[in-house]
Amino acid sequence: MRRRILRRLALPVVLVGLVCLPGFAEQEKIDAKEAEAIQKLANAFVKAFESGDAKAVAACWAEDGTYTDQTGRQLAGRDAIEKAFTEFFATNKGLKVGINSESLRFITPDVAVEEGVTAVFPPDGGPPSRARYSNIHVKKNGQWLLSSVKDSAFAPPSNYEHLRGLEWAIGEWASENAAGPVEHISLSWTETRNFIIGSFSTTAKDVSVGSLKLWIGWDPIAKRIRSWSFDDTGAFGEGAWSKEGDKWVIKSSMVLQDGKKATSTMIVSPVNGDTLSLEAKDRTLDGTALPGAKEAKLKRLK
Repeated sequence: MRRRILRRLALPVVLVGLVCLPGFAEQEKIDAKEAEAIQKLANAFVKAFESGDAKAVAACWAEDGTYTDQTGRQLAGRDAIEKAFTEFFATNKGLKVGINSESLRFITPDVAVEEGVTAVFPPDGGPPSRARYSNIHVKKNGQWLLSSVKDSAFAPPSNYEHLRGLEWAIGEWASENAAGPVEHISLSWTETRNFIIGSFSTTAKDVSVGSLKLWIGWDPIAKRIRSWSFDDTGAFGEGAWSKEGDKWVIKSSMVLQDGKKATSTMIVSPVNGDTLSLEAKDRTLDGTALPGAKEAKLKRLK
């Protein structure tokens, strides 16, 4: 119940997401004096909210101001907003506010629009409740106030769009080889789908002969997929991914525990929905060429 109330009413802190005004120096036609006045309003709101002062919180709105929560429920007028906060503060104390104001635009000298993300932190150290907000500020009788505030669901940023080409590989895979080494690969998404995490291991007659952990993500500077690997022997490395047709080519390098450098080109490709192909070539150790590894076919386990 407390979580439901927090989600419904605590998120009005998005209403005044102005504590920090990042990036305003780059935005054109922003009146620094007016932006500073809006920030002072934000500071007053945060102080009032964290003090549990419903009257002072409501005073940040114009008399006819409105607040609309994520469910579409609207509070109209300063009195209704004060009443809602009074009820909320009666059962929720010690909350802190974290605000990320992403933009502030002056539509006219007396009207500004702000958008951003806010977080309400419970006193027990639990996870914050986040929301995306859109505020309309108006200047009346020389004072900036909130005219309209709307909340919407917060979706954390994700690199899924860059990594979704690897969706087919998510799962458990293993090769079939009764007489030789057996490769096993496991790949899964992180909660936000910003990374794919995996493990790779090789066994021979049920005895481990090597394993490593793998993180796959998007490099926004290089504009490509990259991976980072950590071997159980103490080696570590990274790889740069590129797509050639239906194949993924991974040019990787590793620093071994003894300081030597190993490089290789891995080629991963789907054979069908239940089979993938894994091949290593162009292998070197401290600049000396090594034989390529035989192509392996791995079957999907799940």
